[in-house]
Amino acid sequence: MAKPRTIYRCSACQADHSSWFGQCPSCKAWNSLEKTQVHKQAVSGRSPGRGGVSVPRARPLPISQVALGDGGEVRLSTGIGELDRVLGGGLVAGSLSLVGGDPGVGKSTLLLMALARLAGRGLPVLYVTGEESARQVRLRADRLGIHGDSLYLLAETDLDLIQDAVQQVKPRFLVLDSVQVMRDASVDSLPGGPSQVRCTADRAMGIAKGLDIATVLVGHVTREGSIAGPKMLEHLVDTVIYFECDGRSPLRVLRAVKNRFGATGELGLFEMGDAGLLEVPDASARLLAERDRDAAGTAVVVAMEGSRPLLCEVQALVGNPGPGTPARHAIGVERARVNLLLAVLEKAGLPLMERDVYVSAAGGVRLNEPAVDLAVLAAVASSLHNRPVPPDLAIFGEVGLTGEVRSVTFPALRLAELSRNGFTRAIVPTASAHDPPRGVKLHGVRTVREVLELLSR
Repeated sequence: MAKPRTIYRCSACQADHSSWFGQCPSCKAWNSLEKTQVHKQAVSGRSPGRGGVSVPRARPLPISQVALGDGGEVRLSTGIGELDRVLGGGLVAGSLSLVGGDPGVGKSTLLLMALARLAGRGLPVLYVTGEESARQVRLRADRLGIHGDSLYLLAETDLDLIQDAVQQVKPRFLVLDSVQVMRDASVDSLPGGPSQVRCTADRAMGIAKGLDIATVLVGHVTREGSIAGPKMLEHLVDTVIYFECDGRSPLRVLRAVKNRFGATGELGLFEMGDAGLLEVPDASARLLAERDRDAAGTAVVVAMEGSRPLLCEVQALVGNPGPGTPARHAIGVERARVNLLLAVLEKAGLPLMERDVYVSAAGGVRLNEPAVDLAVLAAVASSLHNRPVPPDLAIFGEVGLTGEVRSVTFPALRLAELSRNGFTRAIVPTASAHDPPRGVKLHGVRTVREVLELLSR
């Protein structure tokens, strides 16, 4: 290997420069250049590839001649149904995934459970912990009832030693916990810095692709809600999954925001208990379990999370008129969308301009699709008039700026889900008011005024 060369790499745009500047010449970011040492690889018949894994030098081939291996895409079912759903059916061999979340939300526990399920089938798996000692992980495994000789544990942060362990164990599933503490001795910066995080992801990609190992990186979430480290980390990996908790309930939401091997937006629901994370396969029933059926200011919407229809409760609280600028707060629902809907209701005759309005999606879920519009509208109107929405009524539909109600995707799946959970009536866009399930009466609406008239009866 040639003598290392010193460069200055921008943490914002990753551009390389031969000398330090206060402002990056490429992206104009200030104080973003970091000193880094790089090694120039010798040219030979084989390329060391990413992460130092030796792979044959690539050459272009007609797409019909690209080898698919044994049966094409190989998926490893983790045995955890909610996790497999979010992954699109399981882990893909040779893929690199990123699991992010707040500290203490349960990322390590979930992945340790997945490793244990795979090890229980005789598959070698490796869990690399850089934040805890091997003894701490063993104690947690004992609490979860996890045992087995196919689950290997390594407490290490040096990527060279980790790569040696991978070559020794040859696991089918590898977890690096976490990407912020791993370090490459050839990079002259502290662990957690942009250069070290990028290098860790690059070497993990080399291990995953070069050795055909399903690899997962664990990442912490910053105060702003993004994964710590450079944003490009999310672009390097195949799958990005967030593990979320609102801090007010034991529910945990697992959500895919990027997936090259499945649908994005898929949602899995877990509940933290004494025995670890428990799956919640019937998410609709769990989210409505604590619903007050006779309270004003609530409405039930059938939202789509990926390919799953989900019954969620939308709550609203409208205050009395008062001096000063009225407050507008939204939790779990897009605030800009709520302001738009309040303006539509104001135009429809509801006196909301001088009132405080609070809107929340109960249960810690985030509802970002347009089908939630009608439920927000109904909850606000119900709170304003102190008139409960009928408990057997569910609502979904998009609202336009002129007060029209627009159709949404997958109406049949939504109607089947509300019927399965005992709802007998639904307010839906007129375009979706056909072929109702047995025992369900549909009220097709074209405008917001029609919705308000139905709710006032």
